[in-house]
Amino acid sequence: MTGTPRTYWLEHAWLGTHVEPGVALDMTDGRIAAVRTGVPVPPPGAAILRGLTLPGLANAHSHAFHRALRSTVQVGSGTFWTWREVMYATADRLTPDRYHALARAVYAEMALAGITTVGEFHYVHHAPGGTPYADPNAMGEALLAAAAEAGIRITLLDAAYLSSGFGRPPTAHQLRFSDGDAEAWAARSSLLKDRDHARIGAAVHSVRAVPAEQLSTVARWAEERRAPLHVHLSEQTAENDACREAHGCTPAQLLALHGVLGPRTTGVHNTHLTAEDVSLIGGSGTGTCMCPTTERDLADGIGPAVALQNEGSPLSLGSDSHAVVDLFEEARAMELNERLRTRTRGHWTAAALLRAATVDGHAALGWDDTGVIEAGARADLTTVALDSVRTAGPLPRLGAETAVFAATAADVRHTVVAGRHVVSDGAHTLVPDVPGALAQAIRDLRA
Repeated sequence: MTGTPRTYWLEHAWLGTHVEPGVALDMTDGRIAAVRTGVPVPPPGAAILRGLTLPGLANAHSHAFHRALRSTVQVGSGTFWTWREVMYATADRLTPDRYHALARAVYAEMALAGITTVGEFHYVHHAPGGTPYADPNAMGEALLAAAAEAGIRITLLDAAYLSSGFGRPPTAHQLRFSDGDAEAWAARSSLLKDRDHARIGAAVHSVRAVPAEQLSTVARWAEERRAPLHVHLSEQTAENDACREAHGCTPAQLLALHGVLGPRTTGVHNTHLTAEDVSLIGGSGTGTCMCPTTERDLADGIGPAVALQNEGSPLSLGSDSHAVVDLFEEARAMELNERLRTRTRGHWTAAALLRAATVDGHAALGWDDTGVIEAGARADLTTVALDSVRTAGPLPRLGAETAVFAATAADVRHTVVAGRHVVSDGAHTLVPDVPGALAQAIRDLRA
């Protein structure tokens, strides 16, 4: 939608601190021009969103191709490291066309779940064996196109992935991830450009995958562009042990030494941290992206999210491996994990958890004007039904609690991006058969 004002009428709206009944939003050029409260009936010609409307949700950490692993990796036992071998085998079968088809379906699944922006942590850059495609960013461009066709925003977090471990070259599986060194990674990544629906960011895959002396190159690339920078951090104790053996410090300390931490940086998982690590991360303003459904699926552990936030680290949420795609479940799981760990309740309010899923998630992805319902913000909205078998009963004023602690992705009725209805009455308006598209893309990948 460009140029033509449009009005949406929200039966109930979450305005960051409370639920407001009867809200009209006037929109122009994909942004909210005005928020009018006290509007008990829809204005003539307004699009009607019945239920509870939230700001659009931000999925701050995604690996789109991991969606093909759903269920197949639940056979048998193992660890993160055995799961990783199955993941590598799937990555080996990706081509730009196959990745585009799969990602388009995955991002459409996200839109159906109320996600309006995804942070795609992207490291499958080249053909198997490491040979660049004719377009060296063919895989990244496939993801950017997939997001546009699914109707959502994307921050492509182009990841430097240069080694298999401290002082070790890439394995055969990892050759297609590597540009050789950080300077070559920077040259290729610089060819990617922002566009209306997309931002280009950077990522350090992990301290084991980028040699210490090259970390500053990635950090400098992001700093020069004022782009977001993400990094898998202390997801596994084995990584921590190897880092101490190689460098005599923890991964967080190593990142701090090389200028990676800071307000535009987000550590993903931040699971196995020392007290000093927590202070380094929080004190530098580095964010924390928790991915609870993946962290429990992979038996990673429960990260110190409360301590990190108390030290100054903003929290965001991601679906990571897409064991499920449901930001309400991610928010709920973060609180419930803490309840299990501490045997006490109420570590975050529903409002705080929604903030992680909306405004702070968007900020972590470089969309600082998104994730709130207020004049001037981008017109991205998610409407949750209040009359499903999960959400019926509570008073509307408890909408935040209902969304976080009762609703699921299946309760999303409408998703609006830049003022455009991407999901209407539970149906995707751009990808008519999302389950079919997912099934076909995964069949093609396995062929």
